[in-house]
Amino acid sequence: MDIANFSIEILTFLFIVGIIAGFLDTLVGGGGLLAVPALLLSGIPPIYVLGTNKFQGSMGTGIATFILFRKKKLDWHSVKKLMLASFVGSVIGGIIVQFIDTQVLSFVIPIVLFVIAIYFIISPKPKSISINSKSNKKFDSYAVPVVGFYDGMFGPGAGSFFVMTGVMLKKLEIIQATILAKPLNFASNIAGFIVFFTFGHIAFLIGLIMMLGQLIGSFFGTHYLLKANTKVIRLLIVVTSLSMLAKYVSSLV
Repeated sequence: MDIANFSIEILTFLFIVGIIAGFLDTLVGGGGLLAVPALLLSGIPPIYVLGTNKFQGSMGTGIATFILFRKKKLDWHSVKKLMLASFVGSVIGGIIVQFIDTQVLSFVIPIVLFVIAIYFIISPKPKSISINSKSNKKFDSYAVPVVGFYDGMFGPGAGSFFVMTGVMLKKLEIIQATILAKPLNFASNIAGFIVFFTFGHIAFLIGLIMMLGQLIGSFFGTHYLLKANTKVIRLLIVVTSLSMLAKYVSSLV
């Protein structure tokens, strides 16, 4: 896809979206809920939008994961199997979406936004336990590969789903669940990228511009995450989801 077909205004817009998406994705997930509509508005075909989102999103989740491991907030032995489950689920989802109508995105994204917002409004505050505590079969064997599958097939909101299932099934506090979500989301992003690259459905130059923005946003987002208040993170998830939902509904009217 020739970058010359895009104006400097559109490229600047996508770069800024990348920064914001990287910051939000690190804190609350859902960066794809910004990136995917932005790419669609830029006139990129839907199947390329999904692949390019995987490509640029892998930078944000990758940087966040690296920083969290370096700061010893994550333990490799505790997350490696979960990352593999997420990876495998994403590969399967990514292959399937190559053969279906991606216009279904217009129905999937509003539902995802609504579910995420409602859950974090009504869910009780869980007890504080360690990320590296005992495993939870429902989370490990079902939730992680299913969210990975969703991320490989569509993607927007996958980070928030990893957080939501971490809170709901593993009973993690929201910041702990967000930290755990980063390597799982990174694994599903990389898997999706590999599949879409294999099928030739990535706009690389556009993705690189957004990836640079993701690098900046995720760097600052990760450092803020380690100091953030639980209530602030929960509020950000709800406000971001409802704002995106309102934008989507208004665009359909």
